Amino acid sequence: MARTDDPLPVGVVGVGSMGRQHARVFAELPSASLVGVSDADAERARAVADDYGATSLPIERLLSSVAAVSIAAPDRHHYDLARRALDAGVHVLVEKPFVTDVGEGRDLVDRAERADLVLQVGHVERFNPAVRTLRDVLADEDVISIEADRLGPPLDRDVSGSPVRDLMIHDIDVVCSLLDEPIRGVQATVAGEQPHVTAVLSFDSGTTARLTASRVTQQKVRTLGVTTHDARVNADYLSQSVEIHRRSVPEYVAQNGDVKYRHEGVIERPTVERGEPLHNELESFVASIREGTPPAVPGEDGLRALEIAQLIEARAADQPPRPEVPR
Repeated sequence: MARTDDPLPVGVVGVGSMGRQHARVFAELPSASLVGVSDADAERARAVADDYGATSLPIERLLSSVAAVSIAAPDRHHYDLARRALDAGVHVLVEKPFVTDVGEGRDLVDRAERADLVLQVGHVERFNPAVRTLRDVLADEDVISIEADRLGPPLDRDVSGSPVRDLMIHDIDVVCSLLDEPIRGVQATVAGEQPHVTAVLSFDSGTTARLTASRVTQQKVRTLGVTTHDARVNADYLSQSVEIHRRSVPEYVAQNGDVKYRHEGVIERPTVERGEPLHNELESFVASIREGTPPAVPGEDGLRALEIAQLIEARAADQPPRPEVPR
């Protein structure tokens, strides 16, 4: 697409808790113009439209009025809505999880390619400044293992499906994008009947990744740790910070006649250019359309994350029952 300085006319389909934020950010972006929003709840659509200077429109009118849309409706509607948008010649960003059926996702990828349209998947943590910094840090490191924790208390909003597709899928995508190599094995366990799932991914290089997602942990945690041959790198999604622990050296020292053991190391804290991940994501989506470049998170990446998430869910469902504890 030829470059133009005019703001890109955009819309949002589905303006619940996440879609409302898409509308807000689009309204703030100088490179975009929020034309309208659409939602099955007409009253909610009008309220969001009024808040951000847009118009509440039926889906058909919205698609005929914009060049691009974000789809933030429930995932069971993603395929139908994205298909309609692509068939109307509209660029699409689909919130995660991409779709509920892998075959339908492949169909969307093919439709976007045939129509020369941008199809991006909303794995927003790729745009977290901490993850961007982590990627730079790991560029010259030999990764041994990764641990990711995405934990928190039960949510007030209605959450359908397992914590794997709602929460863990973020870390599946981040880990796969960092390592960029095939997976050779998946293991998973679920803690009793509670929505607390742990998965272990084994990669071709021998690297492993342990991922935990929970909706019952009474502390909100969003962290990712990487062990390399030369360092331990810790990233915190919430504080948008990165720490690199290097050269941990043990030694014995004499102090007041006593010999004491201590460990000393070097901690580096690289500068992280902080910012809102969703703002970065939507800005990247618009830039991809305006500049004619591939999206940062293409449909293929969304499919990869979905396939792994579904395999984790299957492994967790197949785990044998716990044996009775002898009394």
